[in-house]
Amino acid sequence: MRKNGKMPNQTDTLLMIKVIYPSLTKTEKKVADLILQHSDSAMMATITNLAEQAGVGETTILRFCRKLGFKGYQDFKLSIAIDLVNLPTHINDEIDEDDDYQMVARKTTANNERMVQDTLGTINMIELKKAVKALIGARKIYVYGLVSSGTTAQDVYYRLMRIGMNVEAQRDAHIIAMTAALAGEQDVVFGISTSGGTVDMVEAFRRARKNGATTIALTGNGESALAAVSDITLLVPSKEMPLQGGSFSTKIAQMNLLDVLLTLVTMELKDTAYDSIKLTAKAVVDRMV
Repeated sequence: MRKNGKMPNQTDTLLMIKVIYPSLTKTEKKVADLILQHSDSAMMATITNLAEQAGVGETTILRFCRKLGFKGYQDFKLSIAIDLVNLPTHINDEIDEDDDYQMVARKTTANNERMVQDTLGTINMIELKKAVKALIGARKIYVYGLVSSGTTAQDVYYRLMRIGMNVEAQRDAHIIAMTAALAGEQDVVFGISTSGGTVDMVEAFRRARKNGATTIALTGNGESALAAVSDITLLVPSKEMPLQGGSFSTKIAQMNLLDVLLTLVTMELKDTAYDSIKLTAKAVVDRMV
């Protein structure tokens, strides 16, 4: 069982290993690689045997388990066992140049579906509730996203604007820096960064947080520099295939979590949100062909 008392969701632990992998030390990555590649045998190993196979000390194994939220090695092994029992069967989702149109469609769809399900398994409900509360109580909300994350930021802006929130979205690094300098107490800065390592975003968060603003990060790396300067972190697993470049599956997973978040905000605001939706709809209804 996790420290928070939560039993793992389907493939939750194996997924979380992949999510936190970039933040692991070199020795911890040896443990992660061994478990991901040989889950069956790793599940049966004692802590001493696993340490020998990975070429690390037992303290590294324990530190690795605690990073995943487990009290000890036995709890970790139990969770891996549950993962392997519940592991879904699926086609190999890595697209090959020789795949025909139908296979590419099948693999892409399967990968997108799995990413959404993986997101459900990594949602921290405590952080989600904190994010909802912060957005509802914000005097103003600044939504930031650079490059492809900028389009996601615009989607968040649109949803919040429709329910009557005081919000703006920025995707230019200089504008982000300047608006972050203006953010203060009762304001919320919401940043979207898959890597969590973008310097412009991290510096904007530092500046806004210093001014008293609440910072919320939507990222694929819970141990990133951005997460470190965030009051609230919403974690979305990221997976990019070699032939994909910027992953649409990651964006789909992000949009799914954002949909959950913004739906909860709308539900909490109740009539205020619904009245704003009606007003904004009436403003454009006569513009429909």
